[in-house]
Amino acid sequence: MQDREGFAPLSRLPKGALGILYEIARHLLRRPVVGIAAIARDERGHLLLVRRGDTGTWALPGGTLEWGETLLSGLPREIAEETGADWLSLERVTGVYSRPDRDPRFHAVTVCVEGRVAGPARGPKNTMEIKEARFFAPDEVPEDLAMGQRDMLDDALKGGQVVLE
Repeated sequence: MQDREGFAPLSRLPKGALGILYEIARHLLRRPVVGIAAIARDERGHLLLVRRGDTGTWALPGGTLEWGETLLSGLPREIAEETGADWLSLERVTGVYSRPDRDPRFHAVTVCVEGRVAGPARGPKNTMEIKEARFFAPDEVPEDLAMGQRDMLDDALKGGQVVLE
């Protein structure tokens, strides 16, 4: 266990500085994270889903951006990490979802896109996060998807205008 000496740099700050640092951190860290989710289809039109390790439920592949990453570069990385499939092309943005209650871990703004992938789904790199990945025929997709993603999928499948939540 670390003694107070390990925190010496903070203890040397003027009394009011810790309060200011706290306020800065609160404003910087209490912001939504940005994520991307994919309505990913193979050449047969089957949908690629992942089974989450934390809830055991199926979900759209995707995740949050890493520092310095763009949505366009983050998506192929997430598809590869979570499914082992190859991202081929972006077809369209289907919606932007921001309801704070979607994810119990944090408030996220998720850009949902439709695109093509090439199988097979070789599986996740981190089996603690994602248990498995597989393709589903459109009529075989589980009804309940994690993190309130069923409406994201339904909005994409019905087509039409981009949804802004």
